[in-house]
Amino acid sequence: MNILIRKARPADAESAVPLIIEAIGSIAEQMTGETDATAVQQELIHLFKCEDNRHSYLKTVIAERDDAIMGVMVLYSGFEAIQLDANLVNWLRKKTGDNIVIPPEARSDEYYIDTVCVNPTYRGLGIGSLLLAKAEEIAHDAGFSKVALNVELEKEAAIRLYERVGYHEAEPWEIYGGSFHHMVKGL
Repeated sequence: MNILIRKARPADAESAVPLIIEAIGSIAEQMTGETDATAVQQELIHLFKCEDNRHSYLKTVIAERDDAIMGVMVLYSGFEAIQLDANLVNWLRKKTGDNIVIPPEARSDEYYIDTVCVNPTYRGLGIGSLLLAKAEEIAHDAGFSKVALNVELEKEAAIRLYERVGYHEAEPWEIYGGSFHHMVKGL
């Protein structure tokens, strides 16, 4: 199987964003200030095409074959997340007028995998493992000694995948009132 792992482009937005929404669920509402599914998707498409926030195409990697997006991964350093989220907070405050707070999702010394989602059509083909390997390469090249991610407690298949490729539960984590396993892998 010839799978290309590449940096995302703004033109990937319409295909990549539904996968991102599938992965982050209701957190997408918090990140866009919207509750209507169509509005959430449109705002994330807008954010994906921008360059200054955690949802940017610049922070996204695509797995594709024959021009079909098979999977998506969003990742950045925990240190970088501070500024990316500050930019997102400013955008949300201007949009909603609310005092927005985005909870931290990683430690500053971690390279953080924000989102991994494989298109359901291509699940079971090792795409998730390929994306995780790419995350390790990117983190290593950026000078980090570990990668981290958060996974919902009930996502047992995802947890098994992460453990199989070397992640371990470092600590419990809470994001917008939801409970997660914060999992880390040393490089």
